[in-house]
Amino acid sequence: MSVAVLPGSYDPMTTGHLALVRRALARYDRVVVAVMNNDRKVYRFTMDERVHIAALTLAGLDRVTLVHSEGLLVDLFDEVGGTVIVKGVRDERDRVYEEEMAAWNIAHNPRAKTVLMQADDAVSRISSTTVREMLRQKQAPVGLVVPAVLEYFKERGFC
Repeated sequence: MSVAVLPGSYDPMTTGHLALVRRALARYDRVVVAVMNNDRKVYRFTMDERVHIAALTLAGLDRVTLVHSEGLLVDLFDEVGGTVIVKGVRDERDRVYEEEMAAWNIAHNPRAKTVLMQADDAVSRISSTTVREMLRQKQAPVGLVVPAVLEYFKERGFC
């Protein structure tokens, strides 16, 4: 059975991330979405909030498991029985960064191969950064997050 691991900070998870999950589901038997921490980032949402937002985004998808980790992806990859890491790229800057991460991962776990998937044009402009900026300005990120997440943001007074 093929198991794709889709790691990310998901601060927050967007419809662009959801599109990537759906594309991975079309290729792999199971998808593990891993909400991770990167010590070099400052997060808008706590780990619990990011996991909750991801759960709202992924609701109803079969063959998807949501996990979170404070550790290294190369370790989590083996823990969840991963066969491939899947990362989305929107532009050349993303590609360069993800290729560097893929090289580091394979150097530290030879089983942790990465597949890069180019974002579809329809979602290539969507980013967590844009969502956070809109929330900072109290704007509703309609279309950038699923309706359940938009409702969550409204209930919390974020927009």
